[in-house]
Amino acid sequence: MTLPDDRRRTRLAKKLSAYGDRVQYSVFVCDLRPARLVRLRAAVRGLVQPDEDSVLFCDLGPVRAISTRSFSFIGIERPITSAESIVV
Repeated sequence: MTLPDDRRRTRLAKKLSAYGDRVQYSVFVCDLRPARLVRLRAAVRGLVQPDEDSVLFCDLGPVRAISTRSFSFIGIERPITSAESIVV
């Protein structure tokens, strides 16, 4: 997530936090059903400046299909959302 404007960055971070867990400064893990993902994408589109900002969505698929080795930590471990599917 690259956003040059701090106010936009703060608003986006608050919005993403409402949908999932912040695991790094600019990395969020979200448990999203398809309809909720559509709403999140629409909200993100309304917050960013497409010619200045960049937000990357990575669909990791169903949590049950992801092994515990997919996530590893050095330092403080963060809780990872566990449910149907996640997007980072």
